Amino acid sequence: MTQESKRIEVTLETLLDSVGLAEEICLRIADAAGFDEDDCHKIGMSVREGVINACKYGNQMEREKKIYLSLELSPRRIVIHILDQGLGFDLVDVPDPLAEENLLKTSGRGIFLMRAFMDEFEVRHGATGGAELVMAKHFRVNPNGDSGARSARTKED
Repeated sequence: MTQESKRIEVTLETLLDSVGLAEEICLRIADAAGFDEDDCHKIGMSVREGVINACKYGNQMEREKKIYLSLELSPRRIVIHILDQGLGFDLVDVPDPLAEENLLKTSGRGIFLMRAFMDEFEVRHGATGGAELVMAKHFRVNPNGDSGARSARTKED
């Protein structure tokens, strides 16, 4: 992480109420950083899906387990980490929701959306167990060569 990068870490409870909180935190940061409305929507939906999966599938809705959300904001991109305290999983084991036999099933849709909405997406095994989703959204480059990033202090409301 460069000196120009900023990092925010939040510990969430395994409650569905945490989904909205995580989404709101990420949306505020993405908007203040200069992501447009479309990219903010994609970031918000990806965080929502990731935290829902961490609650339901990772932590199995066990209240004593936590979800760790971190955001790294750099001049080029925002990187979001969502870590649960579950057993972890391998991405290859997640069913393809577009396969004929899975069209009426709901499993795999959240992963599909996160992959579609974000520029980078991977699943890691957490250092102490669990699954860690790592996803990034890059700032778009404007025709003048500048990225869409802006400082929250210079944002005009």
